Amino acid sequence: MASVDEIRKKYLDFFKKKGHKEISPAPLVLEGDPTTLFTSAGMQPLIPYLKGEKHPLGMRLCDSQPSLRLQDIEEVGDNRHTTFFEMLGNWSLGDYFKEEQLSWCLEFFTKELGIKKEKLWVSVFEGLKDKSGKEIVPRDEASYNIWLKLGIPKERIFFYGPQKNWWSRSGDPELMPEGEIGGPDSEVFYDFGKPQHPGCHPNCDCGRFLEIGNSVFIQYEKKNGKLVELPQKNVDFGGGLERIAMAVLSQNDIFKIGTLKDLVSKIEEVSAFHYGDEEKKDKSFRIVADHLRAAVNILAEGVYPANKLHGYVARRLIRKSVFHLYFLGVKKNNALSFIAASLKGQEKISKNWGFIEENLNLEEAKFKQIMEKGVRKLDKIISEGNKVDGKMAFDLYQNDGFPLELTLEFLGQRGISFDKKAEEVFRSEFEKHKELSRKTAARIFKGGLADHSFEVTKLHTATHLIHSALRKVLGESVSQKGSNITSERLRFDFSFDRKLTDEEINKVEKMVNEVIKRGLPVVFEEKPLDEAISEGALHFFAERYGKTVKVYTVGDPRGEYFSKEVCGGPHVKNTKEIGRVKIIKQEKLGAGVIRIYAVAKS
Repeated sequence: MASVDEIRKKYLDFFKKKGHKEISPAPLVLEGDPTTLFTSAGMQPLIPYLKGEKHPLGMRLCDSQPSLRLQDIEEVGDNRHTTFFEMLGNWSLGDYFKEEQLSWCLEFFTKELGIKKEKLWVSVFEGLKDKSGKEIVPRDEASYNIWLKLGIPKERIFFYGPQKNWWSRSGDPELMPEGEIGGPDSEVFYDFGKPQHPGCHPNCDCGRFLEIGNSVFIQYEKKNGKLVELPQKNVDFGGGLERIAMAVLSQNDIFKIGTLKDLVSKIEEVSAFHYGDEEKKDKSFRIVADHLRAAVNILAEGVYPANKLHGYVARRLIRKSVFHLYFLGVKKNNALSFIAASLKGQEKISKNWGFIEENLNLEEAKFKQIMEKGVRKLDKIISEGNKVDGKMAFDLYQNDGFPLELTLEFLGQRGISFDKKAEEVFRSEFEKHKELSRKTAARIFKGGLADHSFEVTKLHTATHLIHSALRKVLGESVSQKGSNITSERLRFDFSFDRKLTDEEINKVEKMVNEVIKRGLPVVFEEKPLDEAISEGALHFFAERYGKTVKVYTVGDPRGEYFSKEVCGGPHVKNTKEIGRVKIIKQEKLGAGVIRIYAVAKS
């Protein structure tokens, strides 16, 4: 029986024997990539290479990447979904394709890990047609025939549409923005054998099947509203490390695997309950273990709990953990840091433990005060004989920090059940709030680039020029605090203690436009972070970069240049492509942060 650590080593060793070079995992908070909030897959830093850029380590790569995905956060609480996980990955950047990938995938699972072939089922892409019936992407007969040849019987091969067997960052191939890449995929599922029912298939929700690996064949890019073939055909494999361990151990509960198991054991030490005794309590065990692990890994990268961006996610995860500990009868102060200490064996967490512990304790104490105030309010209402209606219950969420989905359960534990009309009021308030939260979240997380289109790419390069010009006009204390770029305009936040004068704005604009007019080359290099820093590259989030970084220089990297910066996003080849830049607005966001908006015109 292989442990999680042993499976990781077996995987990397296996693909290194197949000619792959191991690459360093990207940080969870990938500040060098303005397109996303967190690293959610190992392929994120590789997008330029999947589009055709040459990787310095070659065409075959592999790694194990810590990742965070929030789209399934409401599913956390069952026996297999998590927000934070480690993803095993291998890539072919225009080298091998379906034949090699699928055979190696099966070889790794069956020969290296000893999973029985008869326990594996697979899925492939059924194709995509437009409303008129015209084929957009063909049915993946090639993968189907390869699986047959490899010994997977046709009864265990299923065809699914784009909702299940297509990968792109935006999901639906027809909704992909300009410049996004994607392609059909083929998933491998482990069969636990039970439960069984008529019509059961790999993607049903009965719990019998578990996805353990996905081979994505990235071969399309959205251009001018259509899917077009990339210059090269790529492979992007991802397999959840702990999910693979579940298959190896034939253990259908991910919370009995690896660090999640350790966290659950720590929760048992401070709780009045034991994991496995009661399903409702088990859900709380799982949410605390998952959310706390995710929060600790965010804190380990120097992120403070806050009300925006990365800090907002950390705070949300911590507060839900505290709330669920309440349901588990945990009275101990600083319970979160006590439980999280089981993760200190990991180098990054151990190195930053003082910061992690301090922030967990502060957030726990702060939220406990808020929550206890709500409990006292509720108990007072009950003791005075007042009826708790739907609006009053919703108020517990809105003003007292109760996670909305648990408010009814919380009231039930207090012996309060609504009549049908009152519950309808509550549900109505819930739905209104969900819609407001969706809009708010879209605004909160709208950082970075809208897409990789040419208009966005031009404005992204323009932010580098503006950044450099601001430092030259206002002084080198100016540093980037955030950015957001759409096809219409750029938004750039930077450290400065006052709004710019008209004269300063004019100086910055003039400097930027002179550089554009000169037609300076934009040169890309990949190198060790230390080397980039020694060469003078701007690097305001150095602790969050990987060991190897991308450096973009406007001008001569070895001679005179206007801008040199560590960055993960797309850029033009020459400044003349940008057009004329105009700063159209500025705002003072708060103490020491200014926001400017600018456009680029031909």
